[in-house]
Amino acid sequence: MEISNSTVIITGGSSGIGFEMCRQLIMKGNKVITCSRSLEKLTTAKKQLPDLIIYQCNIAQESECKSFAGWINENHPEANVLINNAAIVSQTNFTEDPFILEKMNVEIETNFLAPIRLIKLLYPILIKNSHSKIINITTGLVYVPRAIYTFYNASKAALHSFTQILREQLKSEDIKIIEVLFPAVDTPWHHGNPPKIAISPKKAVSEMLKGINRDKTEIRISKVKLLYFIYRLAPGFAFKKINNIS
Repeated sequence: MEISNSTVIITGGSSGIGFEMCRQLIMKGNKVITCSRSLEKLTTAKKQLPDLIIYQCNIAQESECKSFAGWINENHPEANVLINNAAIVSQTNFTEDPFILEKMNVEIETNFLAPIRLIKLLYPILIKNSHSKIINITTGLVYVPRAIYTFYNASKAALHSFTQILREQLKSEDIKIIEVLFPAVDTPWHHGNPPKIAISPKKAVSEMLKGINRDKTEIRISKVKLLYFIYRLAPGFAFKKINNIS
């Protein structure tokens, strides 16, 4: 079912894929709310999308998730779609980085625990409204991890597993639980050096919305379909291929 005439909450919507989600969903007539750690990035996003509603929030902090949910409940109780998009990544060597455990904590908090907290906090609001959806953003790397991402693969694999469990537990409720698995996308996330296979944010989000329109609950975007197929047939070969990408 198409997302239209809805109030959509998107985490990490100040840049990259999240910003493109905000842009396309606003174009479809939705009210869109986004949060980000950076007020500067939020303000820049607001200048480009005047209808965007912004809220500064570091979702890695439990207290800030609670404040954000309370603000939503007070100001936008009609919210019916939550898109857990925000994520961070560390490209570092596990044994050589002296700060690796600190980086691990922040990455797990942001990529895995924050979506769970926000779902728990916002579910009472979402379930009261019609056409409600929880959309968790993951990656094809839940099937085949890239060795340069020490924790990112694992954090998204955990969210992939949790999404399947949540979908099963809520199967009798009037709410859709959707997972979108993105490939490499050409965004600032790659710090100016995206892989050659990266697709544009516009293409990525357009495919995502088409999948939602078709009522799919697990949406593999672009080359993730091929990666999943190869992984099922030859996991060792898939691992080598994904780790030889430049």
